[in-house]
Amino acid sequence: MTEYSRFLTREVNIGDLKLGAHNPIRIQSMTTTDTMDTIGTVEQSIRMINAGCELVRITAPSLNEAKNLELIKKELKARGYNTPICADIHFTPNAAEFAARVIEKVRVNPGNYADKKKFETIDYTDSAYEAELDRIRNRFTPLVKICKEYGTAMRIGTNHGSLSDRILSRYGDTPLGMVESALEFLRICEDNNFYNIVISMKASNTQVMVQAYRLLVAKMMETNRNYPLHLGVTEAGDGEDGRIKSAVGIGTLLEDGLGDTIRVSLTEEPEFEMPVAKMLAERYTKRKEHKIIKALESEIPYSPYDHSRRASREVINIGKSNVPRVIADYSMKEEITAASLFGVGYNYSVPLDKWNLTDLAVDYVFLGDKNIDFEIPGTLGLIFNSENWLKNKNKERHYPLFCGEEYFRAPEKSQHLNFVAVDIDTLTKDFIGRIKNENKVCLVLDSFNKHTMPELRRMGIELMDNNCDLPFIIKCNYAGLNESEFQLYSSTDMGGMLIDGFGDGIWIKQKDCVSTQVCNSTAFGILQASRTRISKTEYISCPSCGRTLFDLQETTQKIRERTDHLKGIKIGIMGCIVNGPGEMADADYGYVGTGPGKISLYKGKEVVKKNVTSETAVDELINLIREHGDWVENPN
Repeated sequence: MTEYSRFLTREVNIGDLKLGAHNPIRIQSMTTTDTMDTIGTVEQSIRMINAGCELVRITAPSLNEAKNLELIKKELKARGYNTPICADIHFTPNAAEFAARVIEKVRVNPGNYADKKKFETIDYTDSAYEAELDRIRNRFTPLVKICKEYGTAMRIGTNHGSLSDRILSRYGDTPLGMVESALEFLRICEDNNFYNIVISMKASNTQVMVQAYRLLVAKMMETNRNYPLHLGVTEAGDGEDGRIKSAVGIGTLLEDGLGDTIRVSLTEEPEFEMPVAKMLAERYTKRKEHKIIKALESEIPYSPYDHSRRASREVINIGKSNVPRVIADYSMKEEITAASLFGVGYNYSVPLDKWNLTDLAVDYVFLGDKNIDFEIPGTLGLIFNSENWLKNKNKERHYPLFCGEEYFRAPEKSQHLNFVAVDIDTLTKDFIGRIKNENKVCLVLDSFNKHTMPELRRMGIELMDNNCDLPFIIKCNYAGLNESEFQLYSSTDMGGMLIDGFGDGIWIKQKDCVSTQVCNSTAFGILQASRTRISKTEYISCPSCGRTLFDLQETTQKIRERTDHLKGIKIGIMGCIVNGPGEMADADYGYVGTGPGKISLYKGKEVVKKNVTSETAVDELINLIREHGDWVENPN
């Protein structure tokens, strides 16, 4: 919780690649070509390897593709590449059993390796459930024995979107269900003295994904297990959204010291995933050198396995049940005009003399020692350094920022809202005891520690331990980063806090990193990815692979162009049926490939239209959204 320490796992051998233990965090990805296209798959694999991929995963949906993996491996070796291959298996044990004899690793999905998914609720007796486990044992044991004989590694890869009806009936749609799904298969491996295993708990919902991995590790520690962890957010999407969502999920776990290999699942060409994964992993190579954070004095006052927002009181529109607020930092700008608010969601029309707000309009702007000479929008608040605020005659929607003890010495305070900035040294029990009864205060938790998120989390815990329910803003500071570093680091630090239920708002202070507009879209993207404030349409889009039955990138873009104004709607875009039906349960509407040129459309987890042609499927999706009353016309 307070000192960076990587969870020490057992070492797993994947060909010549060593994973887990004290080895570096390994980077991997998955091909998107047809596995039967030997040369195309080899050439894409080489592009991935040259970009930093240390393990190439290739789908093998049938025995034919599994057999072709041997040819792909031979061609890669002929070209001088010895990177290990992992066969991705779902419904076909015979494919897994063949692949395990010819390549270095197989991935099996417990949700569909021995089960069929029909969304049926089954009331099992204990004996009936044990009979099901015996059936799975008979189905799975041959693969385990082959992996043991041939020295082949295995990933037991649970997906939230493809939990079996059996698991859902027994444990519900929960992180515990995900963990138990993997443990059932793990116990079978151990009964056969096979331990060359990696485990994953992937989900498109970052809260569920983080909770499942943490719960898995807790259960492993209870039973003296330490299998390496493969981290990933499934169906993260593309572009900025996909990168932010991946960083929120993966980064939160890396902060906890969890994770031995990373796959960033973007709906883009696979070689573009490697720089993102490497940037996330490399941040932790020197993390142990961070400034010491005071250790916890008692048990954690919240559950890391369930998302529950810290209870706080309401001050104007901050805290309690209000969505987390966004503060934009304009304190370093040379000139502030009405036009300069464009980057934070406010567009001023000179002819109409009115403001137009976008869905990414910030709630507050911090001006520091600056001032403005124009009328601000009615939904915006301004924050000033306290001395500047005192000089300012206009106090309407103008609020002071005090630094710690300065608040108690101030000759004047706002009757409505006062921001009080504190760091971990300021936040003593004495200070908390004096500030917690001030009803017009919102704290700003600030950190410059290299181990930023855990220090901020430690401050949140200190407030909880001292029964202080003042709302607080999470503030992070960055300088001299490129755009990718800025997005990934801020998403990790702030996303981790939000996942843990901390934060009534976020404030990103950045210098020489990105434009105001990118900083603002990143802030809202972090809130969206952590499921704490929804400001735009969410796309649960898989990264494509050899199973994909249509051009996923092109189709995703077409759907985005038609639907990106539908604030709060979640649309799943799946290349095939492997995770499609399950992920639809977490989406409002779904678009799933079921055959060449054929699409099924979903409302929730229910399929409502089958065998729609790909030429008309996007129009049919729009019609489906209309039929259920969720369509609004695009204001643009």
